[in-house]
Amino acid sequence: MSQESHSPRPYMNPYFAGLGLGLVLLAAFVTMGRGLGGSSAFASAAGALVTSVAPGTAQTNSYWASFVGANPFKEWLVFQVIGMFVGGLISGLLANRVSFVVERGPRFTLVKRLVFAFVGGGIMAFGAKVASGCTSGQALTGGSLLNLGSWAFMMAMFGGAYGAAWFLRKQWI
Repeated sequence: MSQESHSPRPYMNPYFAGLGLGLVLLAAFVTMGRGLGGSSAFASAAGALVTSVAPGTAQTNSYWASFVGANPFKEWLVFQVIGMFVGGLISGLLANRVSFVVERGPRFTLVKRLVFAFVGGGIMAFGAKVASGCTSGQALTGGSLLNLGSWAFMMAMFGGAYGAAWFLRKQWI
């Protein structure tokens, strides 16, 4: 087998990818009456898990009680998230970009990178709960509806990331 067959294919044109994402968002509005987002899918799955493991606690807790008796597979966003993982895997396989590697800079150990990723994910999950939605719901759905708060959020998010990159760049070079 030649080396060329294993080299990754180039990334998709970002303008076409953006157009495709916009069409998926439009399809979600037309078919489901709602935009895109992922945090409620994870909340539904966590609610089902808590209800099955500790039903008494779930019934007496004001947050978990709303999930008692609910089937997460009746929540369309659960299928959206499953489809996102499956679609990403298929796309990666077709582009020869699937590998089991943890991306990190030369100054980051594997353990440090995994701890930072886990803590960062926890902070994002907490923020999604406090904000009643995730970044994709806020930026994509809210931005497409021209919500001023969503646009302010996007500018703050990208500005904050750009500002933080200056301090964190040394970990990747």
